[in-house]
Amino acid sequence: MRALAPSPRILYLAVPINSICFNYTISTPKYHHSTPTSQSLKPITTPTTTTTITMPDSPFPPPALRRAAQTVSALLLERNATVSVAETAAGGLISAALLALPGASKFYKGGVTLYTLESRLAYAGWTSELTKSYNGPTPTIVAGLAEHVRAQLGSTYTIGESGTAGPGVSGSGATRNRQPGYVALAVSSADGTYKRDAETGVVSSGDDGSTLREENMVAFAVLALEFLGEVIEGKAKL
Repeated sequence: MRALAPSPRILYLAVPINSICFNYTISTPKYHHSTPTSQSLKPITTPTTTTTITMPDSPFPPPALRRAAQTVSALLLERNATVSVAETAAGGLISAALLALPGASKFYKGGVTLYTLESRLAYAGWTSELTKSYNGPTPTIVAGLAEHVRAQLGSTYTIGESGTAGPGVSGSGATRNRQPGYVALAVSSADGTYKRDAETGVVSSGDDGSTLREENMVAFAVLALEFLGEVIEGKAKL
């Protein structure tokens, strides 16, 4: 008995004026045969399912993050250089900002989001001793993350980032690196690993703290890309 292939899935896109709206229609036919001796299968028409996803009006990446990514991508392309990313509190925003640019495959080698200690054990070469002694992000810690990922992916540069996005203090909260807005950064390169830390100044927000956290995540990503730009242009010091 010869089976007929299902009809292909059809994708429809509609873009209204005030938002981006993706409409896709999927029709999946079912089959039966009329008699045991039928030589072909007949499709039964089923109702069409339509799902609408409305995207927010806010642009992505946010303007400041897009500008930082565009600047870095131009520097990398001019030098035929590549970059990889080891980020934690930025939550993938550094990689996302780079990948949002056309031609990203020419300079982006890959990235990992090492948000938990378990992920660092699995993907960053950490040992159980390191996790036991961990007391928040530091430039030395993110330098190690960047160096490990650069060795694995073979990129010209690797960005390392880890911070405290908020809304509350992290851990005991007794040290500077546990306060909202703190970020530790590193850029690993053939010349060595550049390190620094900074504070975004974003320390308070609404009742649930979501705005604070989001603003710090974006700020961490912007600072990380700007730091990479300084390293590429020879403005940073080891």
